[in-house]
Amino acid sequence: MPRTTSLRDRLGDPQPLYGVWSTLPNAMAAAVLAGADVDYVVVDLQHGGAGEADLPGMLAAIAAGGAYPLVRPRSQAFADIGRVLDLGAHGVVVPNVDSVAQAEAVAAACAYPPAGTRSWGQLQAGPPDPVCVVQVESQAAVDAVGDLVQVSGISGIYVGPYDLGLSLGVTPGDADEPALSAAIDRVLTAAGAAGLPVGVHATSGGSAAALRRRGCRLITVGSDAGALRAGVTADLVAARAD
Repeated sequence: MPRTTSLRDRLGDPQPLYGVWSTLPNAMAAAVLAGADVDYVVVDLQHGGAGEADLPGMLAAIAAGGAYPLVRPRSQAFADIGRVLDLGAHGVVVPNVDSVAQAEAVAAACAYPPAGTRSWGQLQAGPPDPVCVVQVESQAAVDAVGDLVQVSGISGIYVGPYDLGLSLGVTPGDADEPALSAAIDRVLTAAGAAGLPVGVHATSGGSAAALRRRGCRLITVGSDAGALRAGVTADLVAARAD
């Protein structure tokens, strides 16, 4: 059943939200994810297999299954953001936002005038005030995070530990690596002072729980492709065991 409380209101609640990343381009797979009692599902257009043509069915299936449908657009481009919102996303998780100027443009693209610059033309029902979460994925973004969190219209910060790890010259994705861990703490401190929730991309429930204990409130427990691969691998190990 669709949620009756808006995602924007839920982000203002101190309780964490739990979600999953969708990389497989299929409405039925998206419905399965939404039916797993998660709070949100992020359809990944940047690195996942889905395209714009898949979004109407996938986003409708996620909402009908009781989760908030979010999209990571291909880029920060005005048209890329507006397009996924027109197709029913309740918000966006925008990649590679490195500066205040970029954050301001992204936030503006999510809101209709006079608050922003979004163009009118919605094709599938979505909230009139979608959330705008920006991804911190570089050393430049970490250095600017104190100013990024002050940008009007930003709903949350989401750390991409793989690109950030590459930018820092350390093991991508390892949130316990000292330099990457310190960068995540800087984001948590800045966002906490501004009253914004923070998410960090996790690959398993265990790593997501560890990030929650550190103060993250957007708790991504993994991805559809990762869970499928892990499940099949575990079953094969059991099947082949003597």
